[in-house]
Amino acid sequence: MRGVPVPLYLCAALVFVGSCGWGGPDDGESGRLPAAPVGVTAAAGSATSVHVMWNAAGSGVERYEVYRGTTKVEDVPGAQHMVDVTRLEPATPYVFTVRARDPEGRLGPPSREVRATTPAATAADRSAPTRPERLRGRTAGSRAVQLSWAASADDRDVVSYDIYQGSAKIHSVGGEQTAAVVTGLRPGTPYSFTVRARDAADNLSPAGDTVRLTTPGSDDGRDTAPADFRATARRGADGAYYLDLAWTAPRTDGVVTEYQIHLDGRAATSLVFGGTPPRGRATYSFYLGREAGERHRVRLRARLPDGTWGGLSAQRSVTTGAPAAP
Repeated sequence: MRGVPVPLYLCAALVFVGSCGWGGPDDGESGRLPAAPVGVTAAAGSATSVHVMWNAAGSGVERYEVYRGTTKVEDVPGAQHMVDVTRLEPATPYVFTVRARDPEGRLGPPSREVRATTPAATAADRSAPTRPERLRGRTAGSRAVQLSWAASADDRDVVSYDIYQGSAKIHSVGGEQTAAVVTGLRPGTPYSFTVRARDAADNLSPAGDTVRLTTPGSDDGRDTAPADFRATARRGADGAYYLDLAWTAPRTDGVVTEYQIHLDGRAATSLVFGGTPPRGRATYSFYLGREAGERHRVRLRARLPDGTWGGLSAQRSVTTGAPAAP
């Protein structure tokens, strides 16, 4: 998911070429280094955190590194284009840059510097801001929406607004902003957005009004389904049978942290990766039971960074106690 405050829309990719050797035409057999990320923004999320976002730096990026001054503070997968930098000091100015690293480990040039100042800490502040009212929205093409709302009130100050699609937080903007453009959406998909206000003490307001929008166009979900899905049944050392799954995460404009496993036509369990989700190939196992000869059908889908469920994977069939397929 990539969202940017109004009126910023699209930024052209910038490739840095210079005498330092970054991005030159002879940077090894694979060509140029990753470009410097563009569209970088930073906004305080609370007295101790800053929300940093950027545009994708083209294809072939393994991960992004976020720097506070000259210190690397975050390392995120290449599909992710935002991060909350935490454990900061209140009432302190910070400078951030972002760099891209390719699969060969080569580090591209830094982005332009962006600045953000955390607000002062507030002692014993347990009063949340009022809910944002009068949320309005409209589609901006098949992959973006524009949202606006009335400012919330707080006994001190509103530091940021968090934007939700369904129950998933997908974007944040600074407390002085009451509008945003949310991009990276899917064509022909219904969405429901809400906004919540946050103060410096991390008190979060109730959700405001819900706005429902459907992006124009069509999307059959095939591009959002996990790829190369495999499923096998095995017998564990305890004598029970387990289902072993393996798949490749869908390519999305953001990081996928949650999957839903469908067993015999029903949603059986959810899998949420804590920390950094696995890159590329992912695996998971869960308990099936102790009876041999039971046949099961299994599929998998991902919760996408826009908060919606992606397409279901190909269906696989397994039978407990049967020989593994060659």
